[in-house]
Amino acid sequence: MWGLVRLLLAWLGGWGCMGRLAAPARAWAGSRGAPEPSLLRTRRSWVWNQFFVIEEYAGPEPVLIGKLHSDVDRGEGRTKYLLSGEGAGTVFVIDEATGNIHVTKSLDREEKAQYVLLAQAVDRASNRPLEPPSEFIIKVQDINDNPPIFPLGPYHATVPEMSNVGTSVIQVTAHDADDPSYGNSAKLVYTVLDGLPFFSVDPQTGVVRTAIPNMDRETQEEFLVVIQAKDMGGHMGGLSGSTTVTVTLSDVNDNPPKFPQSLYQFSVVETAGPGTLVGRLRAQDPDLGDNALMAYSILDGEGSEAFSISTDSQGRDGLLTVRKPLDFETRRAYSFRVEATNTLIDPAYLRRGPFKDVASVRVAVQDAPEPPAFTQAAYHLAVPENKAPGTLVGQVSATDLDSPASPIRYSILPHSDLERCFSIEPEDGTIRTAVPLDREARVWHNLTVLATELDSSAQASRVQVAIQTLDENDNAPQLAEPYDTFVCDSAVPGQLIQVIQALDRDEVGNNSHVSFHGPLGPDANFTVRDNRDGSASLLLPSRPAPPRQAPYLVPIELWDWGQPVLSSTATVTVSVCRCRPDGSVASCRPEAQLSPAGLSTGALLAIVTCVGTLLALVVLFVALRRQKQEALMVLEEEDVRENIITYDDEGGGEEDTEAFDISALQNPDGAAPPAPGAPARRDVLPWARAPRQPRPPGPADVAQLLALRLREADEDPSVPPYDSVQVYGYEGRGSSCGSLSSLGSGSEIGGAPGPAEPLDDWGPLFRTLAELYGAKEPPAP
Repeated sequence: MWGLVRLLLAWLGGWGCMGRLAAPARAWAGSRGAPEPSLLRTRRSWVWNQFFVIEEYAGPEPVLIGKLHSDVDRGEGRTKYLLSGEGAGTVFVIDEATGNIHVTKSLDREEKAQYVLLAQAVDRASNRPLEPPSEFIIKVQDINDNPPIFPLGPYHATVPEMSNVGTSVIQVTAHDADDPSYGNSAKLVYTVLDGLPFFSVDPQTGVVRTAIPNMDRETQEEFLVVIQAKDMGGHMGGLSGSTTVTVTLSDVNDNPPKFPQSLYQFSVVETAGPGTLVGRLRAQDPDLGDNALMAYSILDGEGSEAFSISTDSQGRDGLLTVRKPLDFETRRAYSFRVEATNTLIDPAYLRRGPFKDVASVRVAVQDAPEPPAFTQAAYHLAVPENKAPGTLVGQVSATDLDSPASPIRYSILPHSDLERCFSIEPEDGTIRTAVPLDREARVWHNLTVLATELDSSAQASRVQVAIQTLDENDNAPQLAEPYDTFVCDSAVPGQLIQVIQALDRDEVGNNSHVSFHGPLGPDANFTVRDNRDGSASLLLPSRPAPPRQAPYLVPIELWDWGQPVLSSTATVTVSVCRCRPDGSVASCRPEAQLSPAGLSTGALLAIVTCVGTLLALVVLFVALRRQKQEALMVLEEEDVRENIITYDDEGGGEEDTEAFDISALQNPDGAAPPAPGAPARRDVLPWARAPRQPRPPGPADVAQLLALRLREADEDPSVPPYDSVQVYGYEGRGSSCGSLSSLGSGSEIGGAPGPAEPLDDWGPLFRTLAELYGAKEPPAP
């Protein structure tokens, strides 16, 4: 029978709690056998409430946190209690006999807030479960052991200057690792430790706000605020943490520009050209960036005419520059006002305006040495052509502005008048011609005249002088080109032959208008008609021109309308030609003109005949040579003996006994007697040549013919044997004759001892050798 398990929880430090066992009834069949039905009782399973243990406790001995007990355990020591799960055996231990549960070390709730374990009661002897396993939880009870921290600190924030009180700057947030659901360990309160009275913080939310109005960035731009977070609701004994907030005031356009001085004075040399910088002006503005950008302007009219002012690339300085040329002799000083204005204005701060300022400016013009000034910026002069040297062209004039009475010297720069066509008077600037001018060669002459102060050669100025050469009628008209034309022999009277153009080099006008006059009278072969536009038409008269071999030369007179009138005579060549029906030329007289210059028709025919003859001879020579080569090739193929002679084959030497008889190469004394039949061949010159056997009649058989010729060669004693040159069988080691070399003989043939045996006994084959060694001549037969 199961009983209730009572759990004792000992609380340390005056805290405690008792866990009770409450479970539904469940039938249980124990090891004692099934009870009678009338006596059946329900058994209870284990369901555990939560146990608690305080964190961070570090006592000298393990702390008892609870006890397991079953009514099955009657104190006989047969029940054993087991504990398993998270931390069992290390963090939590159980007494197997009593069921007491102890914690062995200090626990940290922030590391692990609870542990899940499994309790079981078993028989000590058989390990049979006496109770069903039951799961329970041990929670670690929190204590205030963690101070608040700011994980995102330190903070940086920006707020516009001149912000109203209560303007939100930033929100800071602290975290406390303690249990927020138990006590006040994680209840935080925010306060300002440093930064008063400029900023405040909301105690509950941590929102930092401005605490005073009109904070000026120009006075103080940055603030360091220290915020503290304290737990336990801010009460005494709580833990705290702090962070810093760097607050920067951003700029607004709350300051107008201001000139540091009311009058600016500058000076500029009168020779300064437009765009020359005179000076800089800066109006001070303590604002930053776009809020400090300024635009400058000149308020007075006389100053704006001579000067201009603009803002530099930074948008801060005003650049005063020259607008037009200055003249010390005309005006020596300028006074005007300059205004500086902010380009960007915030309407919220107009009460602090106006956002502009004005200053006075005085510019003094300084005198400077100036070069002479010509009365004109450029001169345009003219002179007729063909005038005598020294003709007046014109005059230039310059003045010294600094001292008008000072003398000026004039000269022409050489590079502008390379041909030296003009000269100039140094004292008064009069320009004259130095050579006669020709308008047709050059119309314009561009001179550069230099004016120099007599007392200061460094002060000089230049001017351009353009001189135009005026035209005069000094060129007679001429034909535009040489005209060489033709007329067909079938042309009708009045037909146009050629349009003739005239050219007059004089300037367009009466001087260039040309009139044409041709041959007149009834005998004229051609007629010239003036077209009144600088051209004339050459026509065939009413009667055709008589044919002739030489071309016609038509004279034409050309007159201009200038003053004085000039004329010239030109000639037009007209050939009479035979034409085709379409009007193209077929031939012109004389016919010799159709041939190349210097060669007649007969000469051309002779040249062509000679060339043809040479070609025929070359062709004939080539044909004869080819025919001769073909004939030689046929003869070589038909001649059988030629094939035998050119047959380049050779026997196998001394070992080849089948190709020929080598008995002639052996020692004659040891040779076998000759076989009966044809006479043996001798290696001596015969007295008479054997007759040649005739060719058998009938068709030529190459095999028979070869056999016949071979037999003749074998039987012919007038030819040497096949290998008669190879006499190796008669010399050397093993030969019956011994060595035949003359190296072993004496210096004198007649007195040297002869061979061991007479050379005459060696036979006719060695007769010549015997004669060399002084042997006696054999007796004549």
